[in-house]
Amino acid sequence: MPPTLILVRHAQAEHNATKDYFIHDPDLTQLGREQCAELREGLMQHPLAQQAELIITSPMRRTIQTTLDSVDWLIEKGVKVQADALWQENSAKPCDTGSEISKVAEEFPSIDYSTVDPVYPDKSTPAGSKYHFTKATIVARGQAALQSLYERPEKVIIVVSHSGFLRRGVTGSWFFNADYRIFDFAAMASAGSPYRLEQHASTKENGGGLGYSWTEEVIVGSDLPDEIPSAEDSFH
Repeated sequence: MPPTLILVRHAQAEHNATKDYFIHDPDLTQLGREQCAELREGLMQHPLAQQAELIITSPMRRTIQTTLDSVDWLIEKGVKVQADALWQENSAKPCDTGSEISKVAEEFPSIDYSTVDPVYPDKSTPAGSKYHFTKATIVARGQAALQSLYERPEKVIIVVSHSGFLRRGVTGSWFFNADYRIFDFAAMASAGSPYRLEQHASTKENGGGLGYSWTEEVIVGSDLPDEIPSAEDSFH
């Protein structure tokens, strides 16, 4: 049976607060750290989160920091944290582009980086084509991310990712900073049909596990560019 997924957006980072999208791989703000404390409390009180057997995080600094601040209690119990480039943010702006894994691993050594795609953090050259900022690529990456979890043996998996990718590439739902939603895999219509998620009523109707997220939904893949934006266009 496919696992239940607890999908989490990172807490507030520097670019969220300043709207300066030229900050490369930004850290959490002080408010972000405080949001992590609330997220931590909410997850600790949730029976499904207590059953999590694996934690997946985007390799970006703000998601790693959110992971270490909010699910440290699971890590202390021996739950593994695995970085996965499939769950990074959409665009190639500096704020949405990660750091070299060697640098991140030195600063956050408790994370397992062994399976991170070796092209990471490239999102703009032909080598990094699977991470280009286009509708087709992001929807395909969302499917690849779900496929990578579908047959895993764990019953509950926590994934710490980003608003844009979670909304446009995976779920169609809005995520406020440091909020979470819970999903099960929908039954497959037929072999080879797309992976789909069905959200638990508790987080869907409440606007996330902490109740901070918008309840309206969007179509996965909507409002994404058909072609890679120019460097100038990407900041408009």
